[in-house]
Amino acid sequence: MPTPSLAALPIRRLTLRDLTACADLSEDRGWPREEHKWGFLLTAGKGYGIDDPQGGLVAACVVTEYGSWGRPDLGAIGMVLVAGRHARQGVGRRLMRHVVSLLGTTPLTLHATENGRPLYEELGFKVTGRAEMLTGHFTPGGPESGVRTRAATAEDLPSLLRLDEEVFGTDRTSVITRLPAFADQLRVAEEGGRITGYTAAWPNMDTHVVGPLIARDTDTAKALIASLAAHTDRPLRTDIDVRHEELLAWAKARGLASVAFNSVMTYGIPDLPGDWTRRFAPLTVAAG
Repeated sequence: MPTPSLAALPIRRLTLRDLTACADLSEDRGWPREEHKWGFLLTAGKGYGIDDPQGGLVAACVVTEYGSWGRPDLGAIGMVLVAGRHARQGVGRRLMRHVVSLLGTTPLTLHATENGRPLYEELGFKVTGRAEMLTGHFTPGGPESGVRTRAATAEDLPSLLRLDEEVFGTDRTSVITRLPAFADQLRVAEEGGRITGYTAAWPNMDTHVVGPLIARDTDTAKALIASLAAHTDRPLRTDIDVRHEELLAWAKARGLASVAFNSVMTYGIPDLPGDWTRRFAPLTVAAG
């Protein structure tokens, strides 16, 4: 039997049954396997992929939709990967065109590496911001913070959802309600009984990823990160909006080092909705 051309291979929805194949694809491209993150994205979002007749996946990506059920306000595209043996043959472009077409008039966003950015620009995405990835062991120090933080409880969830929608600019219930099971830590900052910020630390290989990070101000964001660090021995990793210069300088002074920059891109909207001044880091760059 002749091997079908890549253009003839169908694009299909991925499910949790494809978790190992997705992790294999990550590893093929030199990324960590990230099974925990893949599992989250395949349940909270919609995965799309192309099967390789010789086994595994030719390509994959995930879309996480936010807003009303059936009528999303925003779609975040992430984990766009093409197997090394099929790279530079138009597969990624074909998969992205398929996803953009499926989402119709829904505005889109993604975080792009320097290598991926030209493809997304060709498809009509525009750079609207940048995020800086930091990682390292957090070293406590500096003046004592006056911000009160604590572990989140089930009773906090309605308040978290309201705050998150206000800051993010659209409803993320389907994602935020999964955080207690996905993350090792979920913590809030509060003042006078009112929640002023929240964050989570979720396991990713040998690190704890800090995200989402939503806070009233920089001091609150610092206190939330420090509270997470106090309860883990793992290195931290996070992606901070470069406009938050004070937080970036503080994190670097506390032991986190710059690893990479990603371009924040949008399609169909001039900028992301919500209040960027209180949105410090995404849950993951793959889901916004």
